[in-house]
Amino acid sequence: MSFTVRPGLVTGFVGPNGAGKSTTMRVILGLTAVEEGTALIGGKPYRSLRHPLHHVGSLLDAAALHPGRSGRDHLLWLAHSQGLAARRVDQVIELVGLAPAARRRAGGYSLGMRQRLGIAAALLGDPPIVMLDEPFNGMDPDGIIWMRGFLRSLAAQGRAVLVSSHLMSEVQDTAGHLVVVGRGRTVADAGVAELIAAASGDRVALRTTAGTAAVRVLTQAGATVAVATGRGALTVSGLPADRIVRLLGENAVPFSEVSAHRATLEDVYLELTREAVEFHATTPTEVSR
Repeated sequence: MSFTVRPGLVTGFVGPNGAGKSTTMRVILGLTAVEEGTALIGGKPYRSLRHPLHHVGSLLDAAALHPGRSGRDHLLWLAHSQGLAARRVDQVIELVGLAPAARRRAGGYSLGMRQRLGIAAALLGDPPIVMLDEPFNGMDPDGIIWMRGFLRSLAAQGRAVLVSSHLMSEVQDTAGHLVVVGRGRTVADAGVAELIAAASGDRVALRTTAGTAAVRVLTQAGATVAVATGRGALTVSGLPADRIVRLLGENAVPFSEVSAHRATLEDVYLELTREAVEFHATTPTEVSR
């Protein structure tokens, strides 16, 4: 597995369960040893960094805190270990919106609040590099919206931001670059827009109430037609949109939409990781009562 996380971008880090995402982050931070290869932060191994929070901030496990300490005391302890002043603690608490709960015991925090506390800890040293493992977990809708903007703002400040997530919709709305991994190997390393454009290809989205007739007419004309998500939705490849419209009109097949198909990041992800999924489950067709 080989890739580089560059400054000024949110890089999404995605892959199936067991692909090696969390292990890779642990390797970068010197928490897991490797038999070969190197993981460098700004050109140096993590273990060689003095006051590492000034170089890289990370959140791997939101539960990694002393439950009897307040959120503020948890951050004060970390700040003291890095030679940081208490005022920096109060700054990051405000930054992540945790001020109302800062003096409460962290053991009573919800998962979303612990995520915010972990992000505050990651930012204590104002590092140029930030790594977050599943930061959207436990966030309510307001928290998710905040997280999107927050991650983009970190990148806009020139930081290198690496974010792992299973939520493709959030990655699509947040990341500019994507690293896809499967079974411990890099499957793709490219811009999000580039990957979506490649997956979209020359396909056309068609919506019709006469699906059978539309498939027959378009297939006879040389198109390939697949049923898409959504009622009456089809995806057509092999024919341009104007020809599809003409064929449907000539054969009196009703339709309400013909437009260029735009793949989602989820489509891209599923295609890239099709052979890398370790656990497959069947969809039940009948539920016993």
